[in-house]
Amino acid sequence: MTSEDTAADSAGPAPAHDDLDVRVARELIDKAREDGVSLVGPNGLLRQVTKTVLESALNGELDDHLGYEKGDVAEKFGVNERNGSSSKTVRTDVGDVRIDVPRDRDGTFTPQIVPKYARRVEGFDDTVISLYAKGLTTGEIQAHLADIYDARVSRELISKITDKVVDDLNSWQIRPLDRVYPVVLIDAIHVKIRDGAVANRPVYIAVGITLAGERDVLGMWVGTGGEGAKGWLNHLSDLKNRGVEDILIVACDGVKGLPEAISALWPQAEVQLCVVHLVRASLRYASKKYWPAITKRLKLIYTAPTVEAAEVEFTEFCAEWEDRYPAMIRLWRHSWEQFTPFLAYPPELRKLVYTTNAIESLNSRFRQATRRRGHFPNEQAALKVLYLVIKNPLKNRSNITGKVVGWKQALNTLAMHYGDRLDAQH
Repeated sequence: MTSEDTAADSAGPAPAHDDLDVRVARELIDKAREDGVSLVGPNGLLRQVTKTVLESALNGELDDHLGYEKGDVAEKFGVNERNGSSSKTVRTDVGDVRIDVPRDRDGTFTPQIVPKYARRVEGFDDTVISLYAKGLTTGEIQAHLADIYDARVSRELISKITDKVVDDLNSWQIRPLDRVYPVVLIDAIHVKIRDGAVANRPVYIAVGITLAGERDVLGMWVGTGGEGAKGWLNHLSDLKNRGVEDILIVACDGVKGLPEAISALWPQAEVQLCVVHLVRASLRYASKKYWPAITKRLKLIYTAPTVEAAEVEFTEFCAEWEDRYPAMIRLWRHSWEQFTPFLAYPPELRKLVYTTNAIESLNSRFRQATRRRGHFPNEQAALKVLYLVIKNPLKNRSNITGKVVGWKQALNTLAMHYGDRLDAQH
């Protein structure tokens, strides 16, 4: 017995449905070769199979409606019976397919697989929405469907299909939230939106970690101008109106006035400056050739075990770099009060609030989805694309939503620090 045989035996038998899928696929390929036809294309085998499956399903529905199968006169009762068929073209994931829809004499048959007047089979819309979420414009989707599926679809139809998510988006924006969130991360991304003239507009994003350790995008709002504390105050008020009564820790960047805005809504919340934001802001003042030396020094500060130890490291950092880069040192002095709460946290909590990278990874996908478009015609169009990004996680990739790794250990630490406030949740 070979090692491959042993591995196969230890893995156990493959699921039956997997065997069936492979067998069907092979039979399709063999038949395509035998008949000299392609699998895809206008006359491809996949379209023929789709036509057969749809028509069989429709005839099965009519059997249920009439109470007897076609040709089984002995089981027939009543006067209603089959009355031929009508042809129509429906759009499917393999392209346009011409099908014959059976009819009954009374005209009471209402098919569900392909509803009356429907020109698209379920699944086609999902394909369009998926392409839209990946950042393709309506024109690019139109060309893609024509090239791959030979389906002629107008841009207006594509817009109509993607508009189906607007109701879901509106419901999502006003859904009730939890009463307490241990950690909330906030950040903003800028996108181009036409409002008379095309302008850069901030999209504010808040991501919460629930008591169960699940990350969730709590809200997303389009601002009117540059990112600022006033804009944040207006939009974070929405979270409070939807039920958020307490937040233990808020991690954010260094927008002026933002800590005060957060404290006005949740007085007990600890505002933690995102360390990665602070390091990146520092490097903007320095030549790239010094970045390795600076980041090495800064790491000694933000990994220090106590505030006192961090102050010692910061003093040495100032002595080394203040003459060359005084603005960088001034940035740290100005941010010290918002940075130092981080140093009081044990390692489990430091991992949670060290960075808003969870949002930044989402922002990266946002940028991919918005880059091709140049600009959006309005706020709703922008939010629609960003909402689809959130609701369409990538396979085998880190995503904004999902479980926090090592959450139970972090929750135990949170309970030791904020026990009374967490207990009030129950």
